[in-house]
Amino acid sequence: MTIKEVSEKYNISQDTLRYYEKEGLINPVPRVSGIRNYGKAEIDNIEFIICMRNAGLPVNVLKEYINLIRQGDKTAEKRRELLIEQREIVKKEIGRFEQGLRKTELQN
Repeated sequence: MTIKEVSEKYNISQDTLRYYEKEGLINPVPRVSGIRNYGKAEIDNIEFIICMRNAGLPVNVLKEYINLIRQGDKTAEKRRELLIEQREIVKKEIGRFEQGLRKTELQN
């Protein structure tokens, strides 16, 4: 898939895809005639990144997590701890959203 196709499929900008590559969140994308050619591995990684970003993971935490993945199985416990920490942060954020949502409900 080209960068344009990936951008349209996942509703993210081409600049965002380039940023992910520049920051090392995805490996350098192979090019065909100078045009990025996203394969299954890159697409899987992009889907993972989108999922984690939608869950509220900051880029720096996501970057740390991906670097741990690249180091192999020896980092499994550290990755688990990182995700547990992030899950707790997300739960607190959800609680704040739910509290705000309750405040916006119409009172009779």
